[in-house]
Amino acid sequence: MKSLLFILAVSFSTLLSAESYDVVIVGGGPAGLTSGLYTSRLGLKTLVAEGEVPGGQLTTTHLVENFPGFVEGIDGNLLVSNMRNQATKYGAEIKSQTVVGVDFSHYPYEVKLSSGESAKAKSIIIATGSTPRMLGFSSESSLLGLGVSTCAVCDAPLYRGKEVVVVGGGDSAFEEALMLSHFARKVTLLHRSNQFRASPILKDRVKQTKNIEIKTFTTVKEILDVQKGFVDGVVVFNTQTEKEEKIPCDGVFIAIGQNPNTGWLPKEVSLDEKGMIQSAPRGVYAAGDVVDFQYRQAITAAGSGCKAALDVYQFIQHEEKK
Repeated sequence: MKSLLFILAVSFSTLLSAESYDVVIVGGGPAGLTSGLYTSRLGLKTLVAEGEVPGGQLTTTHLVENFPGFVEGIDGNLLVSNMRNQATKYGAEIKSQTVVGVDFSHYPYEVKLSSGESAKAKSIIIATGSTPRMLGFSSESSLLGLGVSTCAVCDAPLYRGKEVVVVGGGDSAFEEALMLSHFARKVTLLHRSNQFRASPILKDRVKQTKNIEIKTFTTVKEILDVQKGFVDGVVVFNTQTEKEEKIPCDGVFIAIGQNPNTGWLPKEVSLDEKGMIQSAPRGVYAAGDVVDFQYRQAITAAGSGCKAALDVYQFIQHEEKK
């Protein structure tokens, strides 16, 4: 009984000592940092919990050429760093900690951090992004951004006149292949079976595109070459012939899906079958890839972060008038 009372006392004292914020933003990518910039400039006390590996997928891109304002392109890490500095310039507090839970049973809400600290929040913006599904090779992670990519819209122009490989069999893979076909000399689409999940119209377009070759019953065994520091081919295995071969290429695009980073959220936040956020308690908003299954670009994430911040501002104003 004494131990239970001690735990309750500690929990209560932690909540009382928790610092209060107008908004806690969960995530340190373009959506979260743009939200932090806007809310702090609007005079809201803002905490950005950016996670232990901040920046999101943008930090895996060495040259971002499609973010407005950078004619010659910009390194992804530098772009994130600039966003971070801009948010802190206007007063946003940024912690390199992960949010491990949110308690919606009382208001203001309690946001629990990986350090063991808690923060009280009148509002919350969830901007934890998504994680591309990968093949799982060490060479794949070593060469990410050095020839291995998960975004043709981002990187296709870098492969003008070159040869690339796309891995996958759904809409995303076929869309990536079509996008790349406008730049690359040759696109090879690899799939582990001869049954594709892509829509019929996309399958027809790919089959009619002269510089796209489809290889079925084919799995990737290895991506080459880590020692060289760039992609120069893939080793594949045909499950029908049981033979390996090397396909020379300059880039490998992994298009086997995305997983929204929403598994940590409590039941009060409603998710769809893909794990995307559908609805949340009052004062809780979402931005970026956790609500965007279609576009998944840094600029669209930043735009939705701006919208979420303005929604938070209106919510706080309304609450203060009560």
